[in-house]
Amino acid sequence: MHIVLDDTAMTAAGQGNVLASRLIHRAHVEPGWFLYAPTCALVEADRARPGTAEHLAALPGITVLDLDLAAALALARQETWAAAHSQFAAQPTSDRPDGSIIATTAPKRWKGEPVRVLGLNT
Repeated sequence: MHIVLDDTAMTAAGQGNVLASRLIHRAHVEPGWFLYAPTCALVEADRARPGTAEHLAALPGITVLDLDLAAALALARQETWAAAHSQFAAQPTSDRPDGSIIATTAPKRWKGEPVRVLGLNT
């Protein structure tokens, strides 16, 4: 299971969202569970809730995704960097042929986008 945390999911995790916490726990203890934090979304989450980036980056079950050239080119075509980097990270790759699911507390943000969404609203 490959899951990309968008900025809203990261902020929710820092505020004790139960579903986000479960994802983090699973990624840490269960084989086959992977959580990704796109750098641009991490920056936005930290702006919304200072300390979020440092906290999430320190967790062993989360992989922080760098902003490489391919991601930067994808960002140029989108409205916000956080959403664009999350969407780019969720696209299929050789490592993840089915792509990833985007975890979010704002599922309406992703309506009409070519991504699968996991709502973290309780």
